[in-house]
Amino acid sequence: QAPLVELGGGSVQVGGSLTLSCEVSGYDNNRNWLGWFRQAPGKEREGVAFIYTGGSMPNYDSSVKGRFTISHDTAKRILYLQMNNLKLDDTAIYFCAAASRGLPLGRFQNRNGAATWGQGTQVTVSA
Repeated sequence: QAPLVELGGGSVQVGGSLTLSCEVSGYDNNRNWLGWFRQAPGKEREGVAFIYTGGSMPNYDSSVKGRFTISHDTAKRILYLQMNNLKLDDTAIYFCAAASRGLPLGRFQNRNGAATWGQGTQVTVSA
């Protein structure tokens, strides 16, 4: 399986938008959770948005709800994170991840269990 690779990071001003993408072919056909995490300098990695390949409502951290949208293009096998109205606190390295089949969302969110990770892409929001 090819590694997960995030694309689309960059610099943007407060209030701006960015879209991240991650090729998930090989990781999205097991009725498993896919997700985006982020890690800001000096902070722990935290879950941002999650989507289940078997079909369910996406799940968002309260800090991004209403501003970020996670989606999974099953034809292209790509995971997206559309980020709108970006804030300074959104500055972080963003990682896409694919949970192993059967790993519950709660454990995946807490990074407790088998999952595959990308290398991350930097998102910088400036005033």
